[in-house]
Amino acid sequence: MQPPVAARVPSEHTVHGHTVLDDYEWLREKDNPEVIAHLEAENAWTEDRTAHLADLRRSIFDEIKARTLETDLSVPARMRGHWYYSRSFEGKEYGASCRIAVSDPDDWTPPRPAEHAAADQPALPGEEVLLDLNELAAGHEFFSLGGSSVTNDEKLLAYAVDVVGDERYTVRVLDLATRELLDDEITGTLGGATWHPDGTAFFYTTVDESWRADKIWKHTLGTPQADDELVFHETDPRFWVGIGRSRSDRFLMIASGAKTTAEYRVLDTADPDADFAVYAEREDGVDYGLEHAVIGGNDVFLVLHNANGPNFEIGRAPVTPTPKAGWEPLIAHDEAVRVEDVDAFAGHLVVHQRSEGLTQLRILELDAAGISDDYRVRFEDAVYTIGSGGNPEFHQPVVRLGYTTMAKPAAIHNYDVRTRELTLLKQAPVLGGYDAAHYEEHRVWATAPDGVRVPISLVVPAGAPRDGSVPVLLYGYGAYEMSIDPYFSIARLSMLDRGAGFAIAHVRGGGEMGRHWYDDGKLMHKQNTFSDFIACARHLIDDGWTSPDRLVAEGGSAGGLLIGAVANQAPELFAGLVAQVPFVDALTSMLDSTLPLTVVEYEEWGNPEADPAVYDYMRGYSPYDNVAAVDYPPILAETSLNDTRVLYVEAAKWVARLRATATGRRDFLLRTEMSAGHGGVSGRYKSWTDRAFSLAWILDRMNLAETGTGPSADFPEGP
Repeated sequence: MQPPVAARVPSEHTVHGHTVLDDYEWLREKDNPEVIAHLEAENAWTEDRTAHLADLRRSIFDEIKARTLETDLSVPARMRGHWYYSRSFEGKEYGASCRIAVSDPDDWTPPRPAEHAAADQPALPGEEVLLDLNELAAGHEFFSLGGSSVTNDEKLLAYAVDVVGDERYTVRVLDLATRELLDDEITGTLGGATWHPDGTAFFYTTVDESWRADKIWKHTLGTPQADDELVFHETDPRFWVGIGRSRSDRFLMIASGAKTTAEYRVLDTADPDADFAVYAEREDGVDYGLEHAVIGGNDVFLVLHNANGPNFEIGRAPVTPTPKAGWEPLIAHDEAVRVEDVDAFAGHLVVHQRSEGLTQLRILELDAAGISDDYRVRFEDAVYTIGSGGNPEFHQPVVRLGYTTMAKPAAIHNYDVRTRELTLLKQAPVLGGYDAAHYEEHRVWATAPDGVRVPISLVVPAGAPRDGSVPVLLYGYGAYEMSIDPYFSIARLSMLDRGAGFAIAHVRGGGEMGRHWYDDGKLMHKQNTFSDFIACARHLIDDGWTSPDRLVAEGGSAGGLLIGAVANQAPELFAGLVAQVPFVDALTSMLDSTLPLTVVEYEEWGNPEADPAVYDYMRGYSPYDNVAAVDYPPILAETSLNDTRVLYVEAAKWVARLRATATGRRDFLLRTEMSAGHGGVSGRYKSWTDRAFSLAWILDRMNLAETGTGPSADFPEGP
């Protein structure tokens, strides 16, 4: 079998006096049968080239399955009169959302199920199944639940589903007493619905032709979608919109946001005559968010903003419209601490922040006079991730928090603010005699070409030698101020137990080291992202952790751009590269303002159509535009046909040009999911199969395809 050769169909365009020739732009024609035939031929070639890994893929899948407690449930979260939780079931792709009634209003300890509850039995006494996702997914190749929410009286449930993968959702409303669907059906939405407190209507968001969230609508139950009220239309193409409700249930908020600027519209539902009002007029470069709190008996908004510094601070302001001059400092700006979020409760505030590349959780206790104490919740590990979630009740006295490391499975705790007691509720089970002591974690630092120190989180088998013999998978992202914090993965154990390590390069463009870390890795500083990643790879090699013939790199979406750029700039450092839904034709995409998300991305990448300097800069790093006649390491590109964020054509064009241009090995594979979106396939068994495919290819590049598993290999027999 020979690799597919994409037809050359010359096209050209001229920008700022520079003429670009592109032989593969025709692959953008998604409805062209020849395009589909080419993608299917690429899939067949990929399957043929990896056929020798079939047994390894099956072994990895079996290992993931054997380590996973397939029939399980989440820790219930209390909201109004019920405990809400999700369940998973052995042998089923999807789970279910459930609830039970609260039996004691003064008890904030979540109910615990009996051990080994059967899949066909209630996990908790009085269990009510709200949504069975397997029933909703029946007959569909793809299924995604976009969100679900109940009315304040807990009688109606609104939920959104996508059965294509294009992230256009349909909202339905279920009567929880009768189990009947209401006639209301809202199509073309972006995710779920936000109920009005009175339960007679809900709000939802739609997108424009470029997939920008631009409209907020109000739907009144019992009326057709055609009669829905347009509440707000964001006309600035740089901004997106969303709507939510305060934890206190009093305020509805519409957020308009660009990359560095925000504006909120607020509706006080306690006032029946009120309408949405702008809280603080948008000002370029001023980003803010609102959280309703009651401090010292006064209703206030906590304003998370960057008006006084890039790392954000928290101000206190009236709940009526207030310009930034009226935001009184509550937590002042700190150059060493990036304040990321704040959650307000009746008796305390929870501040999410980070410093020196690690997340932190900070508690501010409240009394009748205001703030009575301020401290952090601390754990002992050197490399970790901490955060809070599942805290929907304004009056709850406990904080639900999560904690994990790269070797310790995620653990859910209750922190009782009244007693300062930390109670472990659940640690994610890993079957088969898992022992975190079989692995060791490190925080190491690379030095970028400009002298900046770049953190790396690393996990390796315990006692791993520092002689360059350990294969390592190096992961990176580096965009949108998204931090890739240390995390645990069951699937990763199939790699670690074969003797490999895993590392995260916390490169600039992400948010790990504060806002400046993001600012120094975007726009005309984007090269720092790639240089940082290369520096991290070289550090791992030079420090004896690994060597180029066993170092593999991986990244997805904007991280796929990183992988593509690194392939051009330092191919000699890697034994293989995995690029998932990769943004590798970045310049072409950013030159077309009609494509999804292009205009709202100008503040991330720049506008190459309007600015010749931006055009030249992007042309200097865009992976597709810099493919050269060099010997690249083997590359696996994975994409999805229905992806609306990074179109499949970027990976398809990239692989076609690589195959036509490169010298040497020319080992390039393109794998396209033909019925999935940006997040890949749906369903956990399909996801495990998908990850097993990638991991088998990675292990093959590391020369570990024939290696058995190590200390955690004593698995129970599967069904």
